[in-house]
Amino acid sequence: MRILGIDPGTATTGFGVIESEGQQLKFIDGGVITTKPDIAMADRLVIIHRELSEIIAEYKPDLAAVELLYFATNVTTAMTVGQARGVVLLALSQSNIRIIEFTPLQVKQAVTGYGKAAKPQIQEMVKTLLKLDQIPRPDDAADALAIAIAAAQTSLEPKKAVMR
Repeated sequence: MRILGIDPGTATTGFGVIESEGQQLKFIDGGVITTKPDIAMADRLVIIHRELSEIIAEYKPDLAAVELLYFATNVTTAMTVGQARGVVLLALSQSNIRIIEFTPLQVKQAVTGYGKAAKPQIQEMVKTLLKLDQIPRPDDAADALAIAIAAAQTSLEPKKAVMR
């Protein structure tokens, strides 16, 4: 099964593509979609949608895993990330891809076995589980790969994206 993990953000949206066959995980690709802060928010969202749609078309994932928002204090950041997340969900839904969502705690638990693992621990496990020579960079790409790994290692039933 090909899994696309996505770590949504307005400035940087991380993506990671893996193959999962039984207990075997294989790295396919990972990277980021970036937008410049000096352009209008609507234009930034268009860029995220367009580039993610291209990634979907290229890799044809069977399943997408997206991080759920969790912000305790910064409402402004939550709002902008929420907008990026909406565009991500739209692109996935338009491509009729099954979607599963994870909180950061669930990702940490699935990848490291410890829900309060630090970022370096998660990155090291991503490197180990995908048999990589180095920790994926930038951090947003490593986070997206961790989200994809969480999807591969969970028994949660994905939601089917429905075209309307």
